[in-house]
Amino acid sequence: MGETPQRSAHAGTGGTSVTKGHEWPAGASARVAESPVSSPVPGGGLGGGGALPRARAFGAERAFRGLTLAAGSAVLVVIAAIAIFLIAKAVPALRANTENFWTYEGWSPNETQPKFGIGALAFGTVLSSALALLIAVPVALGIALYLSHYAPRRLGTTLGFLIDLLAAVPSVVFGLWGRDIFINPVRDFSAWLNQYFGWIPIFGGDGPFGKSIMLGALVLAIMVLPIITSLSREVFLQTPTANEEAALALGATRWEMLRTAVLPYGRPGIIAAVMLGLGRALGETIALAMTLGITFGISFNLIENGGNTIAANIANAFGEANDTGRGALIASGLVLFTITLIVNITARAIIYRRREFTESAA
Repeated sequence: MGETPQRSAHAGTGGTSVTKGHEWPAGASARVAESPVSSPVPGGGLGGGGALPRARAFGAERAFRGLTLAAGSAVLVVIAAIAIFLIAKAVPALRANTENFWTYEGWSPNETQPKFGIGALAFGTVLSSALALLIAVPVALGIALYLSHYAPRRLGTTLGFLIDLLAAVPSVVFGLWGRDIFINPVRDFSAWLNQYFGWIPIFGGDGPFGKSIMLGALVLAIMVLPIITSLSREVFLQTPTANEEAALALGATRWEMLRTAVLPYGRPGIIAAVMLGLGRALGETIALAMTLGITFGISFNLIENGGNTIAANIANAFGEANDTGRGALIASGLVLFTITLIVNITARAIIYRRREFTESAA
């Protein structure tokens, strides 16, 4: 049978104490304190398994966190300040307006009885930008796929660099080129469309042709092409190699691999690239001011002289505007600011719905 632990008399007090073998219960973690590994080390700290040092009250990590928070908050403050400025400057002109700002198609804010409206300008802005994206997006995606999955590495790098250089060309250069050189082939193409497809309303009319929505949209498509191409190419290059190899191992062709593995993975990135290009197109000023016919009216005809946008109208009319006219232009800028903000919020919402893309990219 078990024996009771032996107790030894303490020499100093005459009391009793438990021997070392039975001082701690079996399995107790306190026994670790007696092991040589966790013995106190010089300097006051414990050895392996000791407590972590306390976080500093103010360190580099907390300073960096505060800096990034301030930077993010500054963006919101700037956006709010811009909105407040536009509203404050636009309200007096809107009060002086004698027509409906949303439906009136004319623009005469400098008269004694100011009358102006945003309807025709907003329509021209959306129509030219949508047509530019309709032309640019398929071409940009085709170029991005070729550069990322078909072209040799050296050729792909060189062509990608040349395409990126298009983004560095100033808007006024595109505008001058479109107005003086590109207008001739566009005029001939518009006449051909009118001759053979004039029964379609968008290609109808009796002319003249040239400085039209089509010319402005083509110039705009060339301007947004490098943005969409560059971002899409980078997204396609981030596709996991395992996904591509799995599709090819199952017998898929190169195009089937792109369609089933690359394009679905890069869909959120493509949406972001297209929305960024749309934001660039909505705010373009000088190039459209030089290539559009600058008329006020809502028309779906793409080849007849005419068309106007909010940004182009601001560039053309600001120099001759009086106080009410400047307020009217600022009011139109407020509408453009709202449209651009809605476009960016929509793009961000679409991307956040694709949680698997966000998690895989993290």
